[in-house]
Amino acid sequence: MAEQTHVLFVEDDDVIREATQLALERDGFAVTAMPDGLSGLEAFRADRPDIALLDVMVPGLDGVSLCRRIRDESTVPVIMLSARADSIDVVLGLEAGADDYVTKPFDGAVLVARIRAVLRRFGHASGGDAKAEEAGSPGTGGVLTFGELVIDTEGMEVRKAGVPVALTPTEMRLLLEFSSAPGTVLSRDKLLERVWEYGWGGDTRVVDVHVQRLRTKIGQDRIETVRGFGYKLKA
Repeated sequence: MAEQTHVLFVEDDDVIREATQLALERDGFAVTAMPDGLSGLEAFRADRPDIALLDVMVPGLDGVSLCRRIRDESTVPVIMLSARADSIDVVLGLEAGADDYVTKPFDGAVLVARIRAVLRRFGHASGGDAKAEEAGSPGTGGVLTFGELVIDTEGMEVRKAGVPVALTPTEMRLLLEFSSAPGTVLSRDKLLERVWEYGWGGDTRVVDVHVQRLRTKIGQDRIETVRGFGYKLKA
């Protein structure tokens, strides 16, 4: 029997917390549910879950701050939950290191689908990308070189000027998409489809914030904005 995926769920509303926990458990997940940020951080450190679902507005330590604390210690996938599709809530959560966000009220099936998509992305980033090996400057095996940026697509390691760059699985998957087609403009919708597995018009702010986060790590000039079209990796 396959090992259950362990979800940390931090939500202060008792009804939402209990109902969502039951729904996730029916879908085969093991769930640790906590009512506030501080207990959520303790549970994260004790249990090391496979993924964290964090409500933005929880007492003690808010969801955004909790996400930052988790990201300081781990690259575990994080999905933020917010009662509002407010730009500030969304952007703060993504800038804190979240991989995705879901607006409340949400459909249980949609939440499960988004969780599984993030987990697949996590596994995909960890397992490499064959098509990325075909792109970039000649190298050894799956090693791609773009100036001082070196991407090992087999070892899932990135170095800038010889210094290791720590990327989250989503950031790595995004970089692999760019490196698979250097110099080619990739639209936000295409990146949403390939990286986040959105088969519909999702929120492109997710792409914009992740691109900015990636730029701060690999170099602001390495990914170019093509206004009105999208982004491209400088070859």
